[in-house]
Amino acid sequence: MTYQAPVAQMLRLARQLGHDRLAETERFAEATAETRAAVLAEAAKLAETVIAPLNRPGDLHGARLENGVVRLPPGFVEGYRAMAEGGWVGLSADAEHGGMGLPHSVGVMVGEMMASGCLSLSLCPLLSQGQIEALQRHGAPWMKALYLPKLTSGDWSGTMNLTEPQAGTDVGALRSKAVPAEDGTYRITGEKIWISWGDHDAVENVVHLVLARLPDAPAGSRGISLFLVPKFLPDAEGRPGVANQLKVVSLEHKMGLHASPTCVMAFEGAIGWLVGEEHRGLACMFTMMNHARLGVGVEGVGVAEAALQAAVAWATARVQGRTDDGSPTIIGHADVRRMLAEMAAETRVARALCYDCAVSLDLAHAADTAEERAAEERRGALLTPIAKAFATDTGIAVANTSIQVHGGMGYCEEAGVAQYLRDARITAIYEGTNGVQAADLVGRKLTGDGGATMQALLAAAGRTAEAAATAGRQAEAVALAAAVSKAEGVTRWMLEAEARDRAAGATPYLRLIAMTLGGHYLVQAALESAGEGEAAAEETAALARLWCARRLPEVHALAQAVCAGSADLFALTPETLAG
Repeated sequence: MTYQAPVAQMLRLARQLGHDRLAETERFAEATAETRAAVLAEAAKLAETVIAPLNRPGDLHGARLENGVVRLPPGFVEGYRAMAEGGWVGLSADAEHGGMGLPHSVGVMVGEMMASGCLSLSLCPLLSQGQIEALQRHGAPWMKALYLPKLTSGDWSGTMNLTEPQAGTDVGALRSKAVPAEDGTYRITGEKIWISWGDHDAVENVVHLVLARLPDAPAGSRGISLFLVPKFLPDAEGRPGVANQLKVVSLEHKMGLHASPTCVMAFEGAIGWLVGEEHRGLACMFTMMNHARLGVGVEGVGVAEAALQAAVAWATARVQGRTDDGSPTIIGHADVRRMLAEMAAETRVARALCYDCAVSLDLAHAADTAEERAAEERRGALLTPIAKAFATDTGIAVANTSIQVHGGMGYCEEAGVAQYLRDARITAIYEGTNGVQAADLVGRKLTGDGGATMQALLAAAGRTAEAAATAGRQAEAVALAAAVSKAEGVTRWMLEAEARDRAAGATPYLRLIAMTLGGHYLVQAALESAGEGEAAAEETAALARLWCARRLPEVHALAQAVCAGSADLFALTPETLAG
């Protein structure tokens, strides 16, 4: 299978979502449409010719632990170095520390290509980029001066260490300790699990951000501090020096992502430095986690795109049975067409959610006025859990359907598409499960401003429905307007509901909003495609019609689930559930 980056499609979507507004700001004045196109063209070459060929071998060989050192599969060190030397790790990092200073929205598009090429390898720069953002915002000046150039260049890589055996989603239950030393450093002791890229042989040094408790820390999440703990302690010139007191105990045996080393880490009095304020570590770490949550959503888009391309290639080559349109291959079967069309539409909606979120997060830093920046920050924060959850669900669903298109061959590892599903499955779990994303949406992001930001999003979708009616696209206009009206109604219900009832409806609510926004994005794209080539315009219009006819009706069923309350769920006992 060969991957081809959908650059033209990405650029059209960026224009549709207003990414050109970024070039009108002082901060991103150089991020013009021409720059964006040039960057994506170069990234596509790397993803297609260097990264994608590593995907299958990486899955077969996997990372391994040898004499305390993690070794990557053949070709991965060279693949990572190509990413680092090309400046892709520091694409959105500040120029002050060697980065390109481009918007995060451009980085998201590049990240999608890398995830399509090889999800395992793409995780390494994603984690470093999140650490760069966390240190830029919370690190001490000396810390920024020493660590950010190395992380930005890709010579060093970053991790985040949250989870412990007894403390998964409940980070407040962690037990790792940090004891102050007389020289201003701290001694970090504890065990962390599920640490992606916790060690490897592609960089000079691995820099860990570790959550731990000070001796006088209060219980719960309010007593957590954040520490920077390098694998090797830098010397006076910033070169990796003596080894710190930490080690990889083992590598996790995972369903997928075999080439991404997921480590059990032991810190045994390791030297670390406080990042930010004491007992405020979780707030600092959330800078990195929120960056990662959107990045994981983009991983879902990347896997979906790769799985879709594989399914289309198979369907156009596989000869099997008499088809509905008389063509020689299985793409002539109506049900195969249905699967491919729905995969394409779902992938585009997931992509639009992630790209839309990214541009708001950029404008939150770059818009002209404080009022505009605050509004974009709220919008980006609201879209983050929606993008993360819907896009990762999409990656899993599209990968699963790709296997179905392949038939029996898809179930065999030789076809390569089973790997997409195995790799994608974790994306709905890490960086906060999709249930956590839904709870965050209804518990904090929706209610934080009384629903005003959500109402603004839905109002924009309503205006798209009106524009469709004016343009004579009556079927799409009616379907989208009805979905928007239903979404507005359940949003009012959510804002008035009891906390437990709101939590019970959170997951269907998130999907309902994503589906409604999907109609908005696809219909808007169809309205704006008139000036493009005839083939592209018809393809865009067909996907909009499909979504409005086959997907938006789900909004009405989801609305019933949202408003069903929680009594039926809590009436079920463990004994009843287990049969």
